[in-house]
Amino acid sequence: MTDLDSIATRNARVEADKAWETCWMRKLFIAGITYLIVSLYLPLLGVEKSYLHALVPVCGYLLSTLSLPLVKTWWLENQYKKESKH
Repeated sequence: MTDLDSIATRNARVEADKAWETCWMRKLFIAGITYLIVSLYLPLLGVEKSYLHALVPVCGYLLSTLSLPLVKTWWLENQYKKESKH
């Protein structure tokens, strides 16, 4: 394998990792697992309607993933430009 092949293989792996990190399937999977774990844990604490209360962390997680692109854009425009000027 040549150095060029190694770089191409690495780039493909990095692109796949980035695609996974930003895809909705990953976010929904994490939300589903979170809901399952919390909905199983809350009844142990005696929480009534635990299936509804388990939605709170899931909604918080999903809302945070929706806001991250906006925060990233703001940060890149403000903070990153300041650091690159130094």
